[in-house]
Amino acid sequence: MQVYLTALGCRLNEAELQMWADDFKSHSISVTPELESADLIVVNTCAVTGEAARKSRQTIRKLHRKQPKAKLVVTGCYASLEREQAEQLLGVDLIVSNSDKAKLPELAYDLMDSQSMPYAATEPDESALFVRNKERAFIKIQDGCRYRCTYCIVTVARGDEQSRTIEDLIGEINRLEQSGVKEIVLTGVHVGGYGSDIDTSLYKLVVAILEQTQIPRIRFASVEPWDLPDNFFELFKDKRLMPHMHLPIQSGSNQILKKMSRRCKSETFLELVERARSVVPEFNVTTDVIVGFPGETEEDFELSKKIVEQAKFGHVHIFSYSDREGTKAARLPNKIDNETKKKRSKSLHQLTHQVKLEQIKKLVSQTQSILWEGRAHKVESGHYRYFGHTENYHKVQIDLDEPVELTNQIILCEFIDVDPKTMALVAKPLESLNEYQSRIDVQLVE
Repeated sequence: MQVYLTALGCRLNEAELQMWADDFKSHSISVTPELESADLIVVNTCAVTGEAARKSRQTIRKLHRKQPKAKLVVTGCYASLEREQAEQLLGVDLIVSNSDKAKLPELAYDLMDSQSMPYAATEPDESALFVRNKERAFIKIQDGCRYRCTYCIVTVARGDEQSRTIEDLIGEINRLEQSGVKEIVLTGVHVGGYGSDIDTSLYKLVVAILEQTQIPRIRFASVEPWDLPDNFFELFKDKRLMPHMHLPIQSGSNQILKKMSRRCKSETFLELVERARSVVPEFNVTTDVIVGFPGETEEDFELSKKIVEQAKFGHVHIFSYSDREGTKAARLPNKIDNETKKKRSKSLHQLTHQVKLEQIKKLVSQTQSILWEGRAHKVESGHYRYFGHTENYHKVQIDLDEPVELTNQIILCEFIDVDPKTMALVAKPLESLNEYQSRIDVQLVE
């Protein structure tokens, strides 16, 4: 019996796929990357915006159309917020709300005809690592959020905060490391709020991971800037913590931040960035910015552009505000027209591109250990191109004359240029690749 897992939206949805993959293994159900071979399909949906909900519906319909014989289980924020609508979609066999996600594999197992499920023996140490994430595993450390930003529907869909125990997380990380995973990403709805319900904290969790695991590389998903204690960045003196964090600011205007019910002012945010770079000078901060929030003036928008320049973000996710039914922001007056939002979005994209290019150019001639991801792409020049990320999470590429097995390998490289088309650093290996060449030769023969 095989299950096909897919997710839309946030990294937390991806992390949940990983957890379910492990649980399905215990029910003798293997994960497949091939939709056509699936007996069961699980879709982890998103509803952060109206467009995300539309894409969730579209994905559900497409999957059923391509594999109508498979049982179809729908979960996630869209399924929780629009349950009746989701139940009416053609092909949907089971809706699992966010509150029941922990039981999803068990519920899906019950959905299937147990008489038709053959017993499949697995080795005790076999990993059920989700097939799309062989280099980087997403670890769900908590769910839910106690804050209510006025534009956010996800906190409504996810409910109260629920943290996993440190012991449980350490066990999962050690199993993943033993199965060959080189990098983990700690994720959740409110990552910085980890432990608020079980008398611990994100800081204590990271200390435990550093002390009780050997995983080579550790990253964080989005973390609210106000959650980090003053000494948090001291942890990054340990080189296993990759020098990058995604800290969403949303606006450079304190007036707009107040309307959003954000708990951080722009000047406090900049102090946080400065604190991080005082510990690790090359620390890369990425962020989110919403343009066109109700009541946003030209002055407010200029403040958002100013903070992008001041913080020197390595990347900015730019969102044009749209009303989401069920949020406080949807009821706010002084809506911004679409043309103004498009204009501001374009202007901010141009600025962030320039700032990003400035940041990656500073890395040229530096050396870092790169985790290479996925297989080669053959480019017009005839070379084989591989992609990965720097330690501080900038995109990097390498072009080789012959294909080699670089997937999930950490290789010391020097950055020699920037490709303006891909916006990636161009790397040169500083160690022999003969070992990896021989590996792929064996695979090709087989």
